[in-house]
Amino acid sequence: MTAAAPRVVIADDQALVRTGFRMILASGGIDVVGEAADGAEAVSMDRALRPDVVLMDVRMPNVDGLEATRRILAQSPACRVLMLTTFDLDRYVYAALAVGASGFLLKDVTPEHLVAAVRLVNTGDALLAPSITRRLVERFASGPVAAPAVHRDLTALTPRELEVLTLLGRGRSNAELATTLTLSEATVKTHVARIFAKLALRDRAQAVVLAYETGLVAPGDGV
Repeated sequence: MTAAAPRVVIADDQALVRTGFRMILASGGIDVVGEAADGAEAVSMDRALRPDVVLMDVRMPNVDGLEATRRILAQSPACRVLMLTTFDLDRYVYAALAVGASGFLLKDVTPEHLVAAVRLVNTGDALLAPSITRRLVERFASGPVAAPAVHRDLTALTPRELEVLTLLGRGRSNAELATTLTLSEATVKTHVARIFAKLALRDRAQAVVLAYETGLVAPGDGV
């Protein structure tokens, strides 16, 4: 049985960017159900259309991508948000990951990568190699933070789950976790799923942020 195509809203203040992404996604069999020119419009479209994935530009007029991401995930917890940015080190992107965005894409992404990224986050995984998210988190978690964006009680985890979360925070894939811990990948996936359930995490990107913000992992650890 073939999975249904992800339903996507594209939010970007540049019409040419939206048109280009729409064409790429459509050619990849993905259903673009709406286009928004700013964050407020993206929030309204999410409420009306209930897309699976929102491609969200970081910098937009009126309501920016970060605030729009907060609002969308508050009203549609199952939605996945992919941040779009021109810069690969952007404080807005880190903040968006902290509030639950599933990852980020540079705007010069290849067509194949864009389609694959949307399909990946639609399955419930975080976007791209964990090392990319980790690099963003390290860049900004190393500075002073007024208040952690993610609050979770790590005492709910077993020692093994804590170990798995630590390795997730260091950007390890499931295959690398399995090798390091001498476990099967199936067992690793079970541990990861339990961690997400206990800590109310939506995906690996938020797990990485949590590991840094709770001090479980420090910038530079295990790189």
